[in-house]
Amino acid sequence: PAALAAAAGGEAAALARITEGPAELLGTALLVHPDGSYEGSLGGHPELDRTAAGEARAMLDAGRTGTLVIGEDGSRCGQPLTLLVESSVPAPRMIVFGAIDFAAALVRVGKFLGYHVTVCDARPVFATPARFPEADEVVVEWPHKYLESTEVDGRTVLCVLTHDAKFDVPLLELALKLPVAYVGAMGSRRTHQDRNKRLREVGVTELELARLRSPIGLDLGARTPEETALSIGAEIVAARRGGTGVSLTGAHTPIHHDGPDAPAGRIGSVA
Repeated sequence: PAALAAAAGGEAAALARITEGPAELLGTALLVHPDGSYEGSLGGHPELDRTAAGEARAMLDAGRTGTLVIGEDGSRCGQPLTLLVESSVPAPRMIVFGAIDFAAALVRVGKFLGYHVTVCDARPVFATPARFPEADEVVVEWPHKYLESTEVDGRTVLCVLTHDAKFDVPLLELALKLPVAYVGAMGSRRTHQDRNKRLREVGVTELELARLRSPIGLDLGARTPEETALSIGAEIVAARRGGTGVSLTGAHTPIHHDGPDAPAGRIGSVA
């Protein structure tokens, strides 16, 4: 009932149930919340509940549903256990910073891909619902301040289209430290080099800079806002699914990849 209530209320939660193991434990379940707290018990050792909750929380953060094997040491019951973890999560977030013409096209692509899309810009004359009717939210706020105050997770994608150092630098300084799925920033290669220099000056590490997709998008030869939005959407899909972004014609890469957001299936094993 608690799991159904969470799902009905649009809350993120994961239900972990034992499907293989000792007969007395079969069907026992834990309801795991995004902060790692949990309800119920798997009926074994308390350490089993903590282990299962930690693994289920990681799957919940990625929006994954699948099976999880806990080895003999972790199960504390003398044999391995198989758990089915079912994640119920709201739509992943796309936050578009910069209320420019390209943003309107990206909002449409984001909605098509199933994101809950927010547009954020500090300039109220540009950040209006009338200009972005398909966005779920239009926020008038300094980008870095909004990012500090809003909730993100491992499925969130951040698209920085502001193309202005006074917005970009404090925003990316924060964004590159967050455990989000994707951070991309628009700009020419010259702008990219200048932005990276400014980010290094404020203490952003090389490891953090390596996460930045800039210039944003795949090389499609895009010219229009719609084509550019398509290139950004394609890069986001490739990043989340583990794709290369190269043409499948003549390539020797798999068509489907087991990326961070792979569909339901066997996830892994915990000793």
